Amino acid sequence: MNSSHVPPVTDRLSVRTRFGYALGSLSVGAFATVPGLLLLPYLTDTLAVSASVAGLLVLLPKAWDVLINPVAGRISDRTHTRFGARRPYLLAGGVALAICFAGLFAGPNTGAAAVDALYVAFMFLLCATAFAFFQVPYNAMPVELTADPTERTRLTAWRIAVLAIAILVSGAGAPALRDAIGGIDGYRVMGLAVGVLIVVGAVGVFVGTARAPRGRVLPSVSSWREVLAAVRDCRPFRWLLAAYVIQAVGIGTLLAGVDYLARVGMGDKGLQSLLFAAFVAPALLVMPVWQRVAGRYGKRTGYVIATLVFTVGVLGLLGARVFPVAAVVAAAAVIGVGYAGMQVFPLALLPDVISAEEHRTGQVRAGLFAGVWTACETLGLALGPALYGLVLAVGGYVSSAGSDVAQPSSAVVAVIVGVSLVPALFALAGLPLLRRRILEVLS
Repeated sequence: MNSSHVPPVTDRLSVRTRFGYALGSLSVGAFATVPGLLLLPYLTDTLAVSASVAGLLVLLPKAWDVLINPVAGRISDRTHTRFGARRPYLLAGGVALAICFAGLFAGPNTGAAAVDALYVAFMFLLCATAFAFFQVPYNAMPVELTADPTERTRLTAWRIAVLAIAILVSGAGAPALRDAIGGIDGYRVMGLAVGVLIVVGAVGVFVGTARAPRGRVLPSVSSWREVLAAVRDCRPFRWLLAAYVIQAVGIGTLLAGVDYLARVGMGDKGLQSLLFAAFVAPALLVMPVWQRVAGRYGKRTGYVIATLVFTVGVLGLLGARVFPVAAVVAAAAVIGVGYAGMQVFPLALLPDVISAEEHRTGQVRAGLFAGVWTACETLGLALGPALYGLVLAVGGYVSSAGSDVAQPSSAVVAVIVGVSLVPALFALAGLPLLRRRILEVLS
């Protein structure tokens, strides 16, 4: 048997540890947000790649995560260094991700759409690989930092608060920086700036968790067959993961559509940063509220409530073509309130699931489950842009090489439906899985 770390018996974490761990969300938020927002528009409206092909190019490299993420989890489970099992990967993976991300938008711009698209796909594949070795150990750490479920919720809330800041800075700042410079040079400068943010997060979490608690050594799984068996035998993990991934598809679709909603649906690309700021800013304000909801009603119930709030908000975008801008911004704010809960509750439930399973089996599961979770999460988020690209293609969206092109009315309808009705349907589709009684013991 191989071995790794399991949670030490500890209660309240220090502020340094909470904040240090949360800094990793700067890297996670930047990479999870910017490609979802700008990679599809970069392909369709700068490199002149058709919407359907662009959607596939965004999806296929991320599908690689299904294979590489569990591998990253197993490797980190079996790692022993003076820096701990997870921290070396946070630094190395984060720096590699930053370099690859800057390269993603720094292509040769040959003028041949096929060549440029293949370059983007290859660099995105490298980004996905580097991200796997950062995010999987990062997701595994809460189980090893504290054995207290309440403290894990508090730790997750800190993480999501920093994540909201990262999403706000990168999601609103990246498009603004791109537009301020303009053209392909705008994308290149934006890529460098986001790469710097990723490095800050990677170094921050590595240094900030230097004094974090470390677990004792117990046996770990060692083969793919054992990985599959471990997932099969843990029903709470399967139900929670399925609900989260289904909803991740809807969130990915929403993120992919923000640029198109502002530019095509509302006729003003300058509104993108405003819409995104309205979407993310509430997360910073409502996080204490969601913590109180978790304490009073349970994490599972809070997750359901957050999903319903998110659904109401995205359905409000159906009127984006005719509603006043203020009404659309208000709908984006409602989405942000729900989105915050849809992030904090499943990530707070996950360590509880892992801890219970480790107690049941006597084997470490943190890296394994974190790897499977991250693989499926990133695949779900990548399916969103692919699905949105398909919706645009069905609507007859016209791609271009950087110039403004008049879109047919069917494309405008596709833009709005893809950013509103589609995310709502996927959010609601996750609710039946959250009603499973197997999750009640963890809520």
